[in-house]
Amino acid sequence: MTKREANFGAVEIVSQISPDMLGSILAHASDIVISLDADLKIRTLFQNPFTDPLGSLDHWTGKNVNEFLCDISVTKLARQIDDLNTSDRSVSRQIELNHVDQDAGEFPVLYTVHKTGRKGMFLMLGRDLRPVAEAQQKLVQAQVALERDYEKYRVSETRYNAAMEATRDALVFVDAQTGRVVDANAAANRLLTGAEAKLTGSDFAQHFHDRRHPEFLESLHKAATRQTDKPVAASTARGRKKVRIRSGLFRAAGNALLLCQIEPKEGNSAASDSVADALGAIYENSPDAIVFTDGRGVIQHANNGFLALCDLGELNTVKGQSLADYLTRGSVDLKVLLENAGNAGKLRVYATKLETAFGSTIPVELSATSLADQPGSTFGFIIRDSSRSDAARDLGFTLSSDAERNIMELVGSTSLKDIVSATTDVVERMCIEAAVNLTRNNRVAAAEMLGLSRQSLYVKLRKYGLLNRDDAS
Repeated sequence: MTKREANFGAVEIVSQISPDMLGSILAHASDIVISLDADLKIRTLFQNPFTDPLGSLDHWTGKNVNEFLCDISVTKLARQIDDLNTSDRSVSRQIELNHVDQDAGEFPVLYTVHKTGRKGMFLMLGRDLRPVAEAQQKLVQAQVALERDYEKYRVSETRYNAAMEATRDALVFVDAQTGRVVDANAAANRLLTGAEAKLTGSDFAQHFHDRRHPEFLESLHKAATRQTDKPVAASTARGRKKVRIRSGLFRAAGNALLLCQIEPKEGNSAASDSVADALGAIYENSPDAIVFTDGRGVIQHANNGFLALCDLGELNTVKGQSLADYLTRGSVDLKVLLENAGNAGKLRVYATKLETAFGSTIPVELSATSLADQPGSTFGFIIRDSSRSDAARDLGFTLSSDAERNIMELVGSTSLKDIVSATTDVVERMCIEAAVNLTRNNRVAAAEMLGLSRQSLYVKLRKYGLLNRDDAS
Protein backbone atom coordinates (compact mmCIF):
# COMPACT_ATOMS: atom_id res chain seq x y z
CA MET A 1 0.00 0.00 0.00
CA THR A 2 1.38 3.38 -1.01
CA LYS A 3 1.47 6.42 1.26
CA ARG A 4 -1.25 8.01 -0.84
CA GLU A 5 -3.47 4.93 -0.52
CA ALA A 6 -2.92 4.94 3.28
CA ASN A 7 -3.83 8.61 3.54
CA PHE A 8 -6.93 8.00 1.47
CA GLY A 9 -7.99 5.19 3.83
CA ALA A 10 -7.49 7.40 6.88
CA VAL A 11 -9.53 10.19 5.28
CA GLU A 12 -12.28 7.73 4.50
CA ILE A 13 -12.32 6.59 8.18
CA VAL A 14 -12.42 10.16 9.47
CA SER A 15 -15.20 11.06 7.01
CA GLN A 16 -17.31 8.34 8.60
CA ILE A 17 -16.99 9.95 12.06
CA SER A 18 -19.55 12.50 13.15
CA PRO A 19 -17.90 15.87 13.92
CA ASP A 20 -19.48 16.04 17.37
CA MET A 21 -17.97 12.63 18.22
CA LEU A 22 -14.47 13.28 16.92
CA GLY A 23 -13.40 15.26 20.01
CA SER A 24 -14.56 12.50 22.35
CA ILE A 25 -12.68 9.87 20.32
CA LEU A 26 -9.49 11.89 20.38
CA ALA A 27 -9.83 12.57 24.11
CA HIS A 28 -10.27 8.86 24.87
CA ALA A 29 -7.34 7.95 22.63
CA SER A 30 -5.13 10.35 24.59
CA ASP A 31 -5.05 11.77 28.10
CA ILE A 32 -5.15 15.37 26.91
CA VAL A 33 -5.90 16.91 23.47
CA ILE A 34 -5.05 20.54 22.69
CA SER A 35 -5.66 22.42 19.43
CA LEU A 36 -3.46 25.47 18.77
CA ASP A 37 -3.84 28.35 16.32
CA ALA A 38 -1.02 30.19 14.57
CA ASP A 39 -0.36 32.31 17.69
CA LEU A 40 -0.11 29.17 19.84
CA LYS A 41 -3.35 30.06 21.60
CA ILE A 42 -5.37 27.15 22.86
CA ARG A 43 -8.57 26.93 20.81
CA THR A 44 -9.90 23.65 22.26
CA LEU A 45 -8.91 21.34 25.11
CA PHE A 46 -10.18 17.84 25.89
CA GLN A 47 -9.30 15.57 28.79
CA ASN A 48 -9.72 11.79 29.03
CA PRO A 49 -12.39 11.24 31.71
CA PHE A 50 -11.15 7.67 32.45
CA THR A 51 -7.61 8.58 33.51
CA ASP A 52 -6.37 10.09 36.77
CA PRO A 53 -7.77 13.64 36.52
CA LEU A 54 -5.39 16.57 36.24
CA GLY A 55 -8.00 18.88 37.63
CA SER A 56 -10.03 21.44 35.71
CA LEU A 57 -7.97 22.94 32.87
CA ASP A 58 -10.82 24.87 31.26
CA HIS A 59 -9.15 28.17 32.14
CA TRP A 60 -6.39 27.32 29.62
CA THR A 61 -8.77 27.88 26.68
CA GLY A 62 -8.07 31.12 24.82
CA LYS A 63 -4.64 31.59 26.42
CA ASN A 64 -1.19 31.03 25.00
CA VAL A 65 0.03 27.53 25.70
CA ASN A 66 3.46 28.91 26.72
CA GLU A 67 1.86 30.38 29.85
CA PHE A 68 1.44 26.84 31.11
CA LEU A 69 4.86 25.49 30.16
CA CYS A 70 8.20 25.75 31.93
CA ASP A 71 11.03 27.58 30.15
CA ILE A 72 12.71 24.46 28.74
CA SER A 73 9.37 23.10 27.45
CA VAL A 74 8.61 26.40 25.69
CA THR A 75 11.85 26.02 23.71
CA LYS A 76 11.09 22.35 22.93
CA LEU A 77 7.60 23.10 21.59
CA ALA A 78 8.80 26.05 19.48
CA ARG A 79 11.52 23.88 17.92
CA GLN A 80 9.01 21.13 17.00
CA ILE A 81 6.50 23.55 15.46
CA ASP A 82 9.24 25.26 13.41
CA ASP A 83 10.37 21.86 12.19
CA LEU A 84 6.80 20.96 11.13
CA ASN A 85 6.40 24.28 9.31
CA THR A 86 9.62 23.82 7.34
CA SER A 87 9.25 20.13 6.50
CA ASP A 88 6.83 17.83 4.73
CA ARG A 89 6.19 15.78 7.85
CA SER A 90 2.70 15.93 9.31
CA VAL A 91 3.58 14.79 12.81
CA SER A 92 6.48 15.62 15.14
CA ARG A 93 8.65 13.29 17.16
CA GLN A 94 7.50 12.58 20.72
CA ILE A 95 8.44 15.37 23.09
CA GLU A 96 8.10 15.57 26.87
CA LEU A 97 6.70 18.89 28.08
CA ASN A 98 6.36 19.99 31.69
CA HIS A 99 3.18 21.93 32.37
CA VAL A 100 2.94 24.44 35.21
CA ASP A 101 -0.50 25.27 36.56
CA GLN A 102 -1.49 27.16 39.68
CA ASP A 103 -4.10 24.56 40.63
CA ALA A 104 -2.70 21.32 39.20
CA GLY A 105 0.94 22.12 40.01
CA GLU A 106 3.75 20.84 37.77
CA PHE A 107 3.19 17.66 35.76
CA PRO A 108 4.86 16.07 32.70
CA VAL A 109 3.03 15.07 29.49
CA LEU A 110 4.40 13.17 26.47
CA TYR A 111 3.08 14.87 23.27
CA THR A 112 3.01 14.38 19.55
CA VAL A 113 2.26 17.55 17.54
CA HIS A 114 0.17 17.04 14.37
CA LYS A 115 -0.61 19.24 11.41
CA THR A 116 -4.34 19.67 10.85
CA GLY A 117 -4.27 20.68 7.18
CA ARG A 118 -5.31 24.19 8.04
CA LYS A 119 -2.63 26.84 7.92
CA GLY A 120 -1.14 27.56 11.34
CA MET A 121 -3.38 25.06 13.13
CA PHE A 122 -1.82 22.21 15.18
CA LEU A 123 -3.19 19.38 17.25
CA MET A 124 -1.31 18.17 20.35
CA LEU A 125 -2.07 14.64 21.59
CA GLY A 126 -0.55 13.89 25.00
CA ARG A 127 -0.07 11.06 27.49
CA ASP A 128 0.08 11.87 31.22
CA LEU A 129 3.55 10.89 32.52
CA ARG A 130 2.74 11.30 36.20
CA PRO A 131 2.40 7.53 36.83
CA VAL A 132 5.72 6.99 35.06
CA ALA A 133 7.33 9.82 37.04
CA GLU A 134 5.99 8.41 40.31
CA ALA A 135 7.28 4.96 39.41
CA GLN A 136 10.65 6.43 38.52
CA GLN A 137 10.70 8.36 41.80
CA LYS A 138 9.93 5.20 43.78
CA LEU A 139 12.61 3.36 41.84
CA VAL A 140 15.14 6.08 42.64
CA GLN A 141 14.15 6.06 46.32
CA ALA A 142 14.43 2.27 46.43
CA GLN A 143 17.83 2.47 44.74
CA VAL A 144 19.02 5.12 47.22
CA ALA A 145 17.75 3.04 50.16
CA LEU A 146 19.44 -0.05 48.73
CA GLU A 147 22.71 1.83 48.32
CA ARG A 148 22.42 3.16 51.86
CA ASP A 149 21.76 -0.32 53.27
CA TYR A 150 24.59 -1.76 51.23
CA GLU A 151 26.93 0.92 52.54
CA LYS A 152 25.88 0.11 56.11
CA TYR A 153 26.48 -3.56 55.39
CA ARG A 154 29.94 -2.81 54.01
CA VAL A 155 30.80 -0.68 57.05
CA SER A 156 29.55 -3.38 59.44
CA GLU A 157 31.40 -6.09 57.55
CA THR A 158 34.60 -4.05 57.58
CA ARG A 159 34.31 -3.43 61.33
CA TYR A 160 33.54 -7.11 61.93
CA ASN A 161 36.57 -8.25 59.91
CA ALA A 162 38.84 -5.68 61.54
CA ALA A 163 37.69 -6.68 65.05
CA MET A 164 38.04 -10.40 64.29
CA GLU A 165 41.57 -10.04 62.97
CA ALA A 166 42.74 -7.55 65.61
CA THR A 167 41.67 -9.57 68.65
CA ARG A 168 44.24 -11.90 70.13
CA ASP A 169 41.59 -14.37 71.27
CA ALA A 170 40.84 -17.33 69.02
CA LEU A 171 37.21 -16.93 67.94
CA VAL A 172 35.22 -19.49 65.96
CA PHE A 173 31.59 -19.36 64.80
CA VAL A 174 30.08 -22.84 64.69
CA ASP A 175 26.73 -23.95 63.25
CA ALA A 176 24.78 -25.16 66.28
CA GLN A 177 23.03 -27.87 64.24
CA THR A 178 25.81 -29.34 62.10
CA GLY A 179 28.86 -28.48 64.23
CA ARG A 180 30.70 -27.09 61.19
CA VAL A 181 32.79 -23.91 61.28
CA VAL A 182 31.01 -20.93 59.75
CA ASP A 183 33.80 -18.41 60.29
CA ALA A 184 37.03 -18.08 62.29
CA ASN A 185 39.64 -15.40 62.82
CA ALA A 186 43.37 -15.65 62.12
CA ALA A 187 44.20 -16.45 65.75
CA ALA A 188 41.94 -19.52 65.65
CA ASN A 189 43.43 -20.64 62.34
CA ARG A 190 46.96 -20.42 63.72
CA LEU A 191 46.03 -22.21 66.95
CA LEU A 192 44.16 -25.11 65.38
CA THR A 193 45.97 -25.54 62.03
CA GLY A 194 49.38 -23.96 62.68
CA ALA A 195 49.12 -21.98 59.44
CA GLU A 196 46.88 -19.52 57.68
CA ALA A 197 44.67 -22.37 56.47
CA LYS A 198 40.96 -21.65 56.66
CA LEU A 199 38.80 -23.48 59.15
CA THR A 200 35.58 -22.48 57.41
CA GLY A 201 33.46 -25.44 56.38
CA SER A 202 35.35 -28.02 58.44
CA ASP A 203 33.99 -30.08 61.34
CA PHE A 204 34.93 -28.21 64.53
CA ALA A 205 35.35 -31.43 66.55
CA GLN A 206 38.05 -32.79 64.21
CA HIS A 207 40.49 -30.10 65.34
CA PHE A 208 40.59 -31.50 68.88
CA HIS A 209 42.21 -34.68 70.08
CA ASP A 210 39.97 -37.65 70.91
CA ARG A 211 36.75 -35.66 70.60
CA ARG A 212 33.68 -37.23 69.03
CA HIS A 213 31.33 -34.99 67.13
CA PRO A 214 28.01 -35.55 69.01
CA GLU A 215 29.43 -35.43 72.53
CA PHE A 216 31.65 -32.45 71.77
CA LEU A 217 28.78 -30.46 70.24
CA GLU A 218 26.55 -31.32 73.21
CA SER A 219 29.19 -30.09 75.68
CA LEU A 220 29.42 -26.79 73.78
CA HIS A 221 25.63 -26.45 73.95
CA LYS A 222 25.65 -27.05 77.71
CA ALA A 223 28.36 -24.44 78.23
CA ALA A 224 26.47 -21.97 76.03
CA THR A 225 23.16 -22.42 77.87
CA ARG A 226 24.92 -22.13 81.26
CA GLN A 227 23.99 -25.66 82.29
CA THR A 228 27.55 -25.84 83.60
CA ASP A 229 29.83 -23.11 84.93
CA LYS A 230 32.96 -24.76 83.60
CA PRO A 231 34.36 -24.10 80.12
CA VAL A 232 34.87 -27.09 77.86
CA ALA A 233 38.37 -28.53 78.35
CA ALA A 234 40.08 -30.01 75.29
CA SER A 235 43.44 -30.60 73.58
CA THR A 236 44.13 -29.47 70.03
CA ALA A 237 44.64 -32.22 67.48
CA ARG A 238 47.76 -30.44 66.27
CA GLY A 239 50.39 -30.05 69.00
CA ARG A 240 48.18 -31.40 71.81
CA LYS A 241 47.86 -27.94 73.34
CA LYS A 242 45.48 -27.84 76.28
CA VAL A 243 42.75 -25.24 75.84
CA ARG A 244 39.48 -24.10 77.37
CA ILE A 245 36.50 -23.32 75.15
CA ARG A 246 33.87 -20.82 76.27
CA SER A 247 30.76 -20.83 74.10
CA GLY A 248 27.72 -18.62 73.66
CA LEU A 249 24.54 -19.31 71.71
CA PHE A 250 22.78 -16.74 69.49
CA ARG A 251 20.68 -16.57 66.33
CA ALA A 252 21.42 -14.78 63.07
CA ALA A 253 18.93 -14.76 60.17
CA GLY A 254 17.09 -17.64 61.85
CA ASN A 255 20.18 -19.85 62.16
CA ALA A 256 21.49 -20.89 65.59
CA LEU A 257 25.23 -20.25 65.96
CA LEU A 258 27.77 -20.93 68.68
CA LEU A 259 30.46 -18.32 69.32
CA CYS A 260 33.41 -20.27 70.71
CA GLN A 261 36.30 -18.49 72.42
CA ILE A 262 39.36 -20.73 72.69
CA GLU A 263 41.71 -19.90 75.56
CA PRO A 264 45.06 -21.67 75.88
CA LYS A 265 45.79 -22.73 79.45
CA GLU A 266 48.51 -20.53 80.92
CA GLY A 267 51.81 -22.35 80.45
CA ASN A 268 49.91 -25.64 80.05
CA SER A 269 51.93 -26.84 83.02
CA ALA A 270 50.96 -29.81 85.19
CA ALA A 271 51.39 -27.79 88.39
CA SER A 272 49.02 -24.98 87.38
CA ASP A 273 46.51 -27.49 86.06
CA SER A 274 46.55 -29.49 89.28
CA VAL A 275 46.01 -26.39 91.41
CA ALA A 276 43.14 -25.22 89.20
CA ASP A 277 41.56 -28.67 89.26
CA ALA A 278 41.96 -28.88 93.05
CA LEU A 279 40.32 -25.47 93.53
CA GLY A 280 37.51 -26.50 91.20
CA ALA A 281 36.99 -29.70 93.17
CA ILE A 282 36.90 -27.76 96.46
CA TYR A 283 34.33 -25.36 95.00
CA GLU A 284 32.11 -28.18 93.79
CA ASN A 285 32.42 -30.55 96.77
CA SER A 286 32.95 -28.25 99.77
CA PRO A 287 30.42 -28.76 102.59
CA ASP A 288 30.60 -25.00 103.17
CA ALA A 289 28.59 -22.73 100.90
CA ILE A 290 30.65 -20.69 98.41
CA VAL A 291 28.98 -17.78 96.60
CA PHE A 292 30.30 -15.22 94.09
CA THR A 293 28.41 -11.94 93.57
CA ASP A 294 28.78 -8.71 91.67
CA GLY A 295 29.31 -5.33 93.32
CA ARG A 296 25.62 -5.03 94.26
CA GLY A 297 25.46 -8.46 95.88
CA VAL A 298 23.65 -10.15 92.99
CA ILE A 299 24.60 -13.84 92.87
CA GLN A 300 26.64 -14.87 89.83
CA HIS A 301 27.79 -18.34 90.89
CA ALA A 302 27.08 -20.65 93.84
CA ASN A 303 28.21 -24.18 94.66
CA ASN A 304 26.21 -27.21 95.71
CA GLY A 305 26.95 -26.45 99.37
CA PHE A 306 24.93 -23.23 99.12
CA LEU A 307 22.07 -25.03 97.37
CA ALA A 308 22.01 -27.64 100.14
CA LEU A 309 22.18 -25.02 102.90
CA CYS A 310 19.22 -23.07 101.42
CA ASP A 311 17.22 -26.19 100.42
CA LEU A 312 17.37 -25.25 96.73
CA GLY A 313 17.25 -27.63 93.80
CA GLU A 314 18.97 -25.92 90.87
CA LEU A 315 21.59 -23.24 90.33
CA ASN A 316 19.33 -21.42 87.85
CA THR A 317 16.94 -20.55 90.71
CA VAL A 318 19.75 -18.68 92.50
CA LYS A 319 21.48 -16.81 89.67
CA GLY A 320 20.39 -13.21 89.32
CA GLN A 321 18.97 -13.00 92.84
CA SER A 322 20.43 -10.83 95.59
CA LEU A 323 22.30 -12.50 98.44
CA ALA A 324 20.21 -10.29 100.75
CA ASP A 325 17.17 -12.45 99.87
CA TYR A 326 18.73 -15.29 101.86
CA LEU A 327 19.86 -13.23 104.90
CA THR A 328 17.41 -12.64 107.74
CA ARG A 329 18.43 -9.00 108.11
CA GLY A 330 18.45 -8.64 104.34
CA SER A 331 19.99 -5.47 102.96
CA VAL A 332 21.39 -4.49 106.39
CA ASP A 333 23.63 -7.58 106.51
CA LEU A 334 24.54 -7.29 102.84
CA LYS A 335 25.53 -3.61 103.14
CA VAL A 336 27.76 -4.34 106.13
CA LEU A 337 29.43 -7.24 104.30
CA LEU A 338 30.02 -5.37 101.03
CA GLU A 339 31.25 -2.13 102.62
CA ASN A 340 33.69 -3.77 105.02
CA ALA A 341 35.01 -6.30 102.49
CA GLY A 342 35.27 -3.60 99.84
CA ASN A 343 37.23 -1.21 102.06
CA ALA A 344 39.48 -3.70 103.86
CA GLY A 345 39.68 -6.29 101.08
CA LYS A 346 38.23 -9.00 103.32
CA LEU A 347 35.94 -9.61 106.28
CA ARG A 348 37.02 -12.57 108.39
CA VAL A 349 33.96 -13.52 110.44
CA TYR A 350 30.44 -12.15 110.39
CA ALA A 351 27.67 -13.89 112.33
CA THR A 352 24.08 -13.75 111.13
CA LYS A 353 21.22 -16.05 110.14
CA LEU A 354 20.36 -17.56 106.78
CA GLU A 355 16.78 -18.03 105.62
CA THR A 356 16.10 -21.16 103.55
CA ALA A 357 13.70 -21.54 100.66
CA PHE A 358 11.09 -22.97 103.05
CA GLY A 359 11.29 -20.13 105.59
CA SER A 360 13.43 -21.77 108.29
CA THR A 361 16.46 -19.93 109.69
CA ILE A 362 19.98 -21.23 110.24
CA PRO A 363 22.71 -19.45 112.24
CA VAL A 364 25.74 -18.99 109.99
CA GLU A 365 29.15 -17.36 109.89
CA LEU A 366 30.30 -15.60 106.76
CA SER A 367 33.69 -14.51 105.51
CA ALA A 368 33.88 -12.15 102.53
CA THR A 369 36.69 -11.34 100.13
CA SER A 370 36.87 -8.59 97.52
CA LEU A 371 37.61 -9.97 94.02
CA ALA A 372 37.78 -6.69 92.15
CA ASP A 373 40.63 -7.93 89.95
CA GLN A 374 38.65 -10.95 88.69
CA PRO A 375 36.31 -10.52 85.67
CA GLY A 376 32.64 -11.28 86.27
CA SER A 377 32.75 -11.41 90.09
CA THR A 378 33.41 -8.70 92.64
CA PHE A 379 32.96 -10.52 95.97
CA GLY A 380 33.38 -14.09 97.16
CA PHE A 381 31.63 -15.43 100.27
CA ILE A 382 32.18 -18.58 102.30
CA ILE A 383 29.18 -19.40 104.47
CA ARG A 384 29.38 -21.95 107.28
CA ASP A 385 26.52 -23.45 109.28
CA SER A 386 27.45 -22.53 112.86
CA SER A 387 24.61 -24.50 114.45
CA ARG A 388 26.57 -27.72 113.97
CA SER A 389 29.54 -26.53 115.94
CA ASP A 390 29.73 -27.69 119.57
CA ALA A 391 32.45 -25.23 120.42
CA ALA A 392 31.66 -21.81 121.83
CA ARG A 393 31.22 -19.23 119.13
CA ASP A 394 33.94 -16.69 118.70
CA LEU A 395 32.21 -13.34 119.04
CA GLY A 396 34.99 -11.53 117.28
CA PHE A 397 36.42 -9.71 120.31
CA THR A 398 38.24 -10.44 123.63
CA LEU A 399 38.64 -8.55 126.85
CA SER A 400 41.71 -6.39 126.93
CA SER A 401 44.40 -7.13 129.51
CA ASP A 402 43.53 -3.92 131.40
CA ALA A 403 39.84 -4.86 131.58
CA GLU A 404 40.64 -8.38 132.75
CA ARG A 405 43.03 -7.04 135.44
CA ASN A 406 40.40 -4.59 136.68
CA ILE A 407 37.85 -7.39 137.00
CA MET A 408 40.30 -9.64 138.85
CA GLU A 409 41.05 -6.83 141.30
CA LEU A 410 37.36 -6.72 142.23
CA VAL A 411 37.44 -10.30 143.57
CA GLY A 412 37.48 -10.17 147.36
CA SER A 413 36.55 -6.52 147.51
CA THR A 414 32.95 -6.81 146.28
CA SER A 415 30.24 -9.42 145.82
CA LEU A 416 30.01 -11.74 142.78
CA LYS A 417 26.72 -10.13 141.80
CA ASP A 418 28.38 -6.71 141.46
CA ILE A 419 31.34 -8.21 139.59
CA VAL A 420 28.98 -9.91 137.07
CA SER A 421 27.02 -6.65 136.68
CA ALA A 422 30.20 -4.72 135.95
CA THR A 423 31.36 -7.39 133.51
CA THR A 424 28.01 -7.33 131.73
CA ASP A 425 28.32 -3.57 131.23
CA VAL A 426 31.78 -4.04 129.69
CA VAL A 427 30.57 -6.73 127.29
CA GLU A 428 27.45 -4.72 126.39
CA ARG A 429 29.52 -1.65 125.61
CA MET A 430 31.92 -3.67 123.45
CA CYS A 431 29.02 -5.24 121.50
CA ILE A 432 27.45 -1.84 120.87
CA GLU A 433 30.78 -0.39 119.75
CA ALA A 434 31.32 -3.36 117.40
CA ALA A 435 27.84 -2.98 115.84
CA VAL A 436 28.29 0.79 115.36
CA ASN A 437 31.70 0.26 113.75
CA LEU A 438 30.46 -2.53 111.47
CA THR A 439 27.56 -0.40 110.23
CA ARG A 440 29.78 2.67 109.92
CA ASN A 441 27.75 4.61 112.52
CA ASN A 442 24.42 3.74 110.90
CA ARG A 443 22.26 3.76 114.03
CA VAL A 444 19.21 2.15 112.36
CA ALA A 445 21.26 -0.75 111.00
CA ALA A 446 23.14 -1.15 114.28
CA ALA A 447 19.89 -1.29 116.28
CA GLU A 448 18.48 -3.95 113.93
CA MET A 449 21.71 -5.95 114.15
CA LEU A 450 21.62 -5.90 117.99
CA GLY A 451 17.90 -6.63 118.16
CA LEU A 452 17.17 -3.31 119.86
CA SER A 453 14.78 -0.52 119.10
CA ARG A 454 16.33 2.69 117.90
CA GLN A 455 15.28 4.46 121.12
CA SER A 456 16.87 1.74 123.30
CA LEU A 457 20.11 1.99 121.32
CA TYR A 458 20.29 5.75 121.89
CA VAL A 459 19.72 5.21 125.63
CA LYS A 460 22.63 2.77 125.82
CA LEU A 461 24.85 4.99 123.66
CA ARG A 462 24.19 7.86 126.07
CA LYS A 463 24.77 5.54 129.06
CA TYR A 464 28.24 4.58 127.87
CA GLY A 465 29.19 8.03 126.55
CA LEU A 466 29.26 6.88 122.94
CA LEU A 467 27.15 9.75 121.62
CA ASN A 468 29.11 12.59 120.08
CA ARG A 469 28.32 16.22 120.90
CA ASP A 470 26.18 16.70 117.81
CA ASP A 471 23.96 13.75 118.74
CA ALA A 472 23.80 14.77 122.41
CA SER A 473 22.64 18.25 121.51
